[in-house]
Amino acid sequence: MLKTILPLTASLLFSGLFAGATMAADAPDVVVSIKPIHSLVAAIMDGVGTPELIVDGAASPHTYALKPSNAKALEAAKVVFWVGPGMEAFLEKPLSALGSNALVVELDKAPGITKLKFREGGAFEADDDGDEPTDHDHDHGEFDTHLWLDPHNAKAMAAEITTTLVAADPANALTYEANQKALDDRLDALDAEIASTLAPVKSKPFIVFHDAYQYFERRYGVRVAGSITVSPESIPGAQRISEIHGKVAELGATCVFAEPQFEPKLVNVVLEGTSAKSGVLDPEAATLPQGPDLYFDLMRGIANSLKTCLS
Repeated sequence: MLKTILPLTASLLFSGLFAGATMAADAPDVVVSIKPIHSLVAAIMDGVGTPELIVDGAASPHTYALKPSNAKALEAAKVVFWVGPGMEAFLEKPLSALGSNALVVELDKAPGITKLKFREGGAFEADDDGDEPTDHDHDHGEFDTHLWLDPHNAKAMAAEITTTLVAADPANALTYEANQKALDDRLDALDAEIASTLAPVKSKPFIVFHDAYQYFERRYGVRVAGSITVSPESIPGAQRISEIHGKVAELGATCVFAEPQFEPKLVNVVLEGTSAKSGVLDPEAATLPQGPDLYFDLMRGIANSLKTCLS
């Protein structure tokens, strides 16, 4: 009789342990707004679960319209990460409608985040014939929301993401915390690598499509001399184009950079009659596949595009 009971007891014990392990591996449903932030969340959730992304493919958060599949994912979410209404204005109303069903985390409020005000004046000022600032730019404060373009901000967001996931899913806390530590180490190495990549071209001025690069510029000491448009939703007028064209000639700007989601014809107009070259920068990772490595590909891509065009 004893021999019969022992296997049964062991079977029940192992069955219970297996069920417990399965439960610990279950992650909450997590939804993330844009690719750069999704990459950080995916890295921290590695081995536990995969977060869902809203703005996928080559879409831009500046012009995005929520899809029915996005709305369904938000309704099922237990945790939602976004930068904030200054970046993803299209999400403000849908997120407010979630009520208490999900924990919504606005990462522009993460402790330790450095925020830079929108630039004004000269080649960063709206003109009077078409390049007006939109409500999107100014209703929610005066800071630039491309926060992830400084790895130090990425680390601050990663810490807030980890704190949130640990609170929402304590069974997997050790994995989240270990993943954050590994991510921090990779971000430190990336920071040093980019600084080294850009060191030879730091003094050379360039023009960007829209003023999205303050954090990258400040971190690595590169020289953005102006932007074609203040906001990608706004079409620059003739006055703006003429001013930037003159700026390229005046400064001897080496490069004018387009972005993959927006009209390259404007860049060609600015380049006309100058010796400047053209390049492409992708601050929101429109051309990159989603995943935990995307953030690193994004930052290296910007650094390498700058070095190639400015050399």
